[in-house]
Amino acid sequence: MIASLIAQASEWQAPELDWHALAPELVLVVGINIVLLVDLWIDQSKKWLMASLAGFVMLGAFIPIVTLAVIGDETRSMFGGRYVIDEYALILKALFLLVGYVIVLLSQTELEEGGYYQGEYYVLLLVSVLGMVMMASSRDLVSVFVALELLSIPAYMLAAWRKRDTKSNEAGVKYYLLGVFASGVLLYGMSYLYGTTGSTKLSDIGDALTDDLLPMQVIAVAFVIVGFGFKVSAVPFHTWAPDTYEGAPTPVTAFLSVASKAAGFVGLVTMLFVAMHPADGVYEPFLWILAALTMTVGNVLALRQTNIVRLLAYSSVSQGGFILMPLAVMASGDAAESALKSVVIYLLIYAFSNLGAFAVIIAVSRKTRSGEITSFGGLMSYAPGLGLLMTIFLASLTGIPPLGIWIAKLQAFKTVLDAGDGAAYALAIIAAVNTVISAAYYMKVLREMWMKPVPDGDTTPISAPQPVWVALGICAAGTIVLGLVPGLVLRFADLQDLTSAFGR
Repeated sequence: MIASLIAQASEWQAPELDWHALAPELVLVVGINIVLLVDLWIDQSKKWLMASLAGFVMLGAFIPIVTLAVIGDETRSMFGGRYVIDEYALILKALFLLVGYVIVLLSQTELEEGGYYQGEYYVLLLVSVLGMVMMASSRDLVSVFVALELLSIPAYMLAAWRKRDTKSNEAGVKYYLLGVFASGVLLYGMSYLYGTTGSTKLSDIGDALTDDLLPMQVIAVAFVIVGFGFKVSAVPFHTWAPDTYEGAPTPVTAFLSVASKAAGFVGLVTMLFVAMHPADGVYEPFLWILAALTMTVGNVLALRQTNIVRLLAYSSVSQGGFILMPLAVMASGDAAESALKSVVIYLLIYAFSNLGAFAVIIAVSRKTRSGEITSFGGLMSYAPGLGLLMTIFLASLTGIPPLGIWIAKLQAFKTVLDAGDGAAYALAIIAAVNTVISAAYYMKVLREMWMKPVPDGDTTPISAPQPVWVALGICAAGTIVLGLVPGLVLRFADLQDLTSAFGR
């Protein structure tokens, strides 16, 4: 036995690593350690440096993504195809890093004024972004789960960052307890996939599964979807979202509603396209129901909200339903590649619009000290710049051309209609009705801003911090440009026959 182990050890060779392809992850790892060490040594009066340092780390990790995209089209694969850097991974890594940079901008002033622990905050934020960047390239059950936990565990702590605020504590506890339960369900489903196929590599699992699934494989597919359903706050696994979004610090809420949701969708899409595509008879009806429930319940509950953060929480739930919609028909006809494009486009554009809305909320709440929708009354009369930006972001979320999300929703509807069966047409009708419903609660906020008087008569101009204005500029540019030049985002989503790259 010992001789056999020695012989195997002597034959073992270290895996070949593509250091350029791993550069974004390596920059983040080094940056996390630098931020941690600098925070230990600098004086309390210089803690503001932590935000700048974290921002430079995000931008530094962005540089190799640009160089990888410029160099060529080849797919870089490591660890026997278990970690892949292709155009799909690159564009999502870029999204996560850009969102992380905007969150740093939104967090800087709030942390400095609130007396929170700045160094630890940015370390946790960077660790969570590292998990998201890893998720985009993971093609193995183990790496997918590790990336998911790496991005989730820091987020649990960030949600409860206001330690003396009972709502923030409640937000963190709810998010943590339900998150741990969902992780257990997901891991249980993954263990069944491994047990019935004999491999943790996603492409091998896809090859091993057949149309005639074993009962344990059916359970595995269902449990994996449930586990990721929590991460994307799909109904009925959404119950943590409203309370967590309301109780967490607003920059953290923006981070959870965009980056964490996007990472969950990336994990779900990778599992569906690479590992579970033969099980379309199981996951398509499941996703159809989830998509219909998520967009409908999210919209109906959003209509009743008086707090703007809770309204955006249910709006985020509803938008998740629209992102799920093309996945529910991806195995019908030639809809697979179109469905993947729809998801990537939606995640890109939704990030700019939703982050922009939260940036305006942060700026306005500094003056009003309220999260109620009525606190936005008369905003156009004393802060027309912020009012105009909020109008752009909410119009984009509604799907009004030519702003942002209209092209994403159009692509999602096109994918569903191209599927060409009765279930697809029914889902398209449900989505169309929900698009109209969503306009009602977005317009409620716009009515307060444009038509209602200032609640307390205080028309003192709002003085937003410089980093918040920079974040607003980035989000507004993304929302407007991607809406006015849809060919640009469609070109980014033309990811070279990803269905083939994913082994379908």
